[in-house]
Amino acid sequence: MDADHFVQWFRQASPYINAHRGKTFVVLISGEAVEADSFSSLIHDLALLHSLGIRLVLVHGARPQVEERLHEAGRQLRYVNGLRLTEGDDLRYVKQAVGRVRIRIEARLSLGIANSPMHGARLRVASGNLITARPLGIRDGIDYGFTGEVRRIDDRAIRLWLDQEAIVLLSPLGYSPTGEIFNLSAEDVATATAIALRADKLLVLSEGPELCDPAGQLIRELSPSDAERLLVELPALSGDHARYLRQALRACQAGVRRVHLLSRQRNGALLLELFTRDGVGAMLTADIYEGLRPATIDDVGGMLELIQPLEEDGTLVRRSRERLEMEIGRFNLLERDGTIIGCAALYPFPAERLGELACVAVQPAYRSRGRADALLHCIERQARTQGLERLFVLTTRAAHWFRERGFEPAEVADLPVQKQALYNWRRRSKVFIKIL
Repeated sequence: MDADHFVQWFRQASPYINAHRGKTFVVLISGEAVEADSFSSLIHDLALLHSLGIRLVLVHGARPQVEERLHEAGRQLRYVNGLRLTEGDDLRYVKQAVGRVRIRIEARLSLGIANSPMHGARLRVASGNLITARPLGIRDGIDYGFTGEVRRIDDRAIRLWLDQEAIVLLSPLGYSPTGEIFNLSAEDVATATAIALRADKLLVLSEGPELCDPAGQLIRELSPSDAERLLVELPALSGDHARYLRQALRACQAGVRRVHLLSRQRNGALLLELFTRDGVGAMLTADIYEGLRPATIDDVGGMLELIQPLEEDGTLVRRSRERLEMEIGRFNLLERDGTIIGCAALYPFPAERLGELACVAVQPAYRSRGRADALLHCIERQARTQGLERLFVLTTRAAHWFRERGFEPAEVADLPVQKQALYNWRRRSKVFIKIL
């Protein structure tokens, strides 16, 4: 990498570094990942995330290790609905295999990163009886034995460890109030943990390829309703993909704002997803709060109430009722209990493959929890659907907000010719462009 390329990359990554600092991420890694040759690189990436101030909870699987140990002991393996039946005699082998995986991960994290500036910098790793479990019991006539499900996550203890800058490591074992041990699904543990912590992200490193739509195109972003539709439209979706997608859907519906489905086969998948503009995985985002929908002519009155204060203080360009009525088809709205609390518009310039993001507004009382981001994502999806490759915005007050979301400074000369002719030189709005 030459110097100029490195500087450009670092500048693009810096907003994400700042945005992720202090956030809580739950990361699910499989038992296969622990055995892979690339495990050292994955540990390196996790240590790097921790060094950047990200609060990490790691959840590991152990399926291949458990299967190997059971085979060695001559035990029969039985799976029903993707879950292993765990008999009482199997449990000690399960504990042995899971324990070995946990110890191996702890040891690798404790070593620091060899041949790097972080060598010798021990990472504190915390684990323990943080998961209360219960048995699955008998379902459809099948007794699952000591296979269980998460009953409760000790989120208070996890937060205390995270506050002390430790990495929390969770294994797929849970304990009942009566002292029994249950074999759990690592995906269930990761999802329940993310929900209990109200984690900012749940990152799932799967063993298969990237998630694709029915046409075979890579999926970069989808809503819970998209995920439900995909599960119906693709009944032949691989077992891992379907299982992870259902867990991602459950997490989003329970309040986890972002779930990222990544392929472990992609080198540096975590870093590429978190610190580049487009990422490399599929991101599932919660359905937009109170309701995101296209505007209609009946919304003009409410929209005027929303944007007039911003027009008066110079944040937005003035729009008359007549202009809003003529351009109403360009707008999308956020609505809560019948009240319009946000809006944004897309004006396409198909010849230049450019679109203008305009009139982004959110009521002051609701400028939190990513509502403006939701509007931006909606406009970006619309722009891609229309074949646009870039999105531009003119702003006088919100330059930093747009920079943090991947927009780069540009010149008036970079705008479509039609827009250049309408540029207000007295207002002197700054121009920013984002590649979609």
